[in-house]
Parts: sequence; structure tokens; C-alpha cells
Amino acid sequence: MPVKGGIPGRKCGTIILTAEELNCCRDAVLMQFCANKLDKKDFFGKSDPFLVFYRSNEDGSFTICHKTEVVKNTLNPVWQAFKISVRALCNGDYDRTIKVEVYDWDRDGSHDFIGEFTTSYRELSRGQSQFNVYEVVNPKKKGKKKKYTNSGTVTLLSFLVETEVSFLDYIKGGTQINFTVAIDFTASNGNPAQPTSLHYMNPYQLNAYGMALKAVGEIVQDYDSDKMFPALGFGAKLPPDGRISHEFALNGNPQNPYCDGIEGVMEAYYRSLKSVQLYGPTNFAPVINHVARYASSVKDGSQYFVLLIVTDGVISDMAQTKESIVNASKLPMSIIIVGVGPAEFDAMVELDGDDVRVSSRGKYAERDIVQFVPFRDYIDRSGNHILSMARLAKDVLAEIPEQFLSYMRARGIKPSPAPPPYTPPTHVLQTQI
Repeated sequence: MPVKGGIPGRKCGTIILTAEELNCCRDAVLMQFCANKLDKKDFFGKSDPFLVFYRSNEDGSFTICHKTEVVKNTLNPVWQAFKISVRALCNGDYDRTIKVEVYDWDRDGSHDFIGEFTTSYRELSRGQSQFNVYEVVNPKKKGKKKKYTNSGTVTLLSFLVETEVSFLDYIKGGTQINFTVAIDFTASNGNPAQPTSLHYMNPYQLNAYGMALKAVGEIVQDYDSDKMFPALGFGAKLPPDGRISHEFALNGNPQNPYCDGIEGVMEAYYRSLKSVQLYGPTNFAPVINHVARYASSVKDGSQYFVLLIVTDGVISDMAQTKESIVNASKLPMSIIIVGVGPAEFDAMVELDGDDVRVSSRGKYAERDIVQFVPFRDYIDRSGNHILSMARLAKDVLAEIPEQFLSYMRARGIKPSPAPPPYTPPTHVLQTQI
């Protein structure tokens, strides 16, 4: 593929692309190496060695697949253990050549070549042994000096294989995903009788909350096996006495707040709109703590909880919400915040924690558990049509699998084996004579 530069008609070199079908191997390997008596390359010091690993390709060429860190001023370095997928190392071919080059680091980038050796995954898999002590050879020195033996040795210190598991491995193994929906019923959303309200009770089409609930709910419900969702509201005055609640059941039944599918949640939401009074303040912590109570009782990996908060983004209890998120980060749960309306969502972005991990009273969240999605980015200017359900689905669920896996990895929970596929019984037809 020729590279064209800024001068018309002038070539600036060629980029060669090579492709190879990936093996389905899902193992990763954790390895550590050290070296002894490497050649001294620096005039005023010893050497600053590092290793470069190359995978061999089907056409005989080599591709860099890993570089270690530089260990300064030593001829006997011990490098940190590193993890690499077996696909990256040898594409799952245990006998394929792996080439390792040893260099002395130089500040100007002109690193000095010390020597090289070759091995294979099969050889490395023997672990620490006499088979995994390699002579580092510099071919130029070997060709010039008769007495040359080597430029030092590199030794494998440890070799540990791990199978990389996916989110779907846990789902196939029976882990249940439990979704809870929480809706913002605070006065900042506007009077539901007015067309400008995000909760406007429009007899002809869905309001902003209804659209977000239906779209996001239909995405997440496929991951919930029983399709029964606890649906909560917060920030409203409830009948008959007008008490303010930050954690009320949309269906009016606090003992059984479950709604049947997203359609059931939608019905309960519109029923609540007719009976409660939008009020305030906007407190997220009670609904987060509500789900956290359930999550704290099931930490064995059999269940994972996801709280979906739909809000206009105005928040009154930022400090308490941060504390709730920090506490919840130790539990099997995630939070998806969907922002509706035109507000600036700076506080929601802060809770998302992608740039700066959420902290409270000097304690940081153990892992990132919040995903924020501004719904307006996915609807047209009229506000009535979703531009791309696929993009919305991707962004709503983008972080859940990794958040889920980070909890399971931290607790050392492996997926249960998937049950065998169901085969219907074969009926033997009996014929009467």
C-alpha cells in the first residue's frame, strides 16, 4: 500500500499489511524472566537491559508482541512478571518459534543489541527448569571471535497459565442479572401538566422519561432472566399524607415492588405520575443503598445487580451519593445513569468516574461501577425519535461486562460450567399387531 505525502506524485514509502486468522485459544500466560552476566555496553556504567519478544508469522517474518521494562545499571536484571495472551505470543500454536532479543537501553533511542535466543510456548510451559535457561547470542560476535560463547544467559523464573473468561461464560453458567429501575420524580423536571415538563402526560406520545425508559429498558431486559423488575421512584410527596419519599414502589406495593417487564414498569410509572406530587430534594443515595442491601446478601457470584437511574441530572446529595457508590463498589452491582433533558450533566459525569475514580472521605471506589449516558445524544431534534438503537444499546451496556468481570476477578469467582444443551426425549412409536 503506497503512502502519499504532501507533494503530488511523490511516494513516501510503503506500508505492508499482513493478516492471519486468529486461533480461538483464550489462555493467557503470566511469565517472569531474569538474566545473568549480560555484556557491559555502557562506558560509564554497566547496561540498562530490556527484552523484546517476537511472534513468528506464517510467512517466516517476526512481529513484536511484548517489550519488558528497562532495568537500570545492571548485568543481572530481574524483570517484572508480565501477562500476555497466548494468541498474541504464538496464536495458539505451541511449537511456533518465539524470538527474544536483549538490548541495552540508550536515552537517544539507539539501543545497543546484546544478543538473542529462540524458544517456543511448549518449551516455556515446562516452567522453571534447566530447559528454560537460554544463552544470549550475538551472531556478529560469534562470527568474529573463536572463543566467544555467549553474551550472558536469560532464565525463566515463573510460568503460569490462566484461561481468560468472558461475561457470557458466567451467564451461561447460571449467574442471574437483576435489574432495578429508579425514576426521578423531583420538581426540577417541571409540572407534568405542562408540555415543557420532562414528565409531561402527553395523551398522544411518550414523554422524555417514557422514551428513555422504554428504549433503555428494552435493551437491558434481555439480560434479566425472569423479566421482573423492582421499580422505584424518588423525590415525590406520596398520598394520602403528603410524606416525602426517596425510595417508593411505583406499583404502590413496597412489599412487592416488582413489575412485569418494561411494559409493566411503564404502566406503573404513568400511574404514579397521576397520584404523586413532584417535589424534592433529589437524593440518589437511598435507591443506591436499597439495591446495595440486596447485593450485599449474595456475594458468591450467583447474582449481579444493576440499578438503572433515570434523572434530569440535578442532584442534592452528592456527598452521600459518592459515599454510597464507594461502598457499593465492593458489592456485585453496577449503576447506569440515563440523563434526560437539556441540562448540563457535570455532576453525572463526575459520578461516572471514567476520568477520576469516585471517592468519599479519602476512600476511593474499589472499582468503577457507574456508567452515565445522556439520552439527548441519541434522539433527533424533535425529541420524538431515536437515531440509533444499536448505538444507544452499545453505550448503555458498554461498561457492564468489564465492571461485572472486575468484581468476579477481585473475588476469585470462576464461572460455573454451562449445563449440557437440552435434548428432547425420543419417543419410541409402538405399533400394535
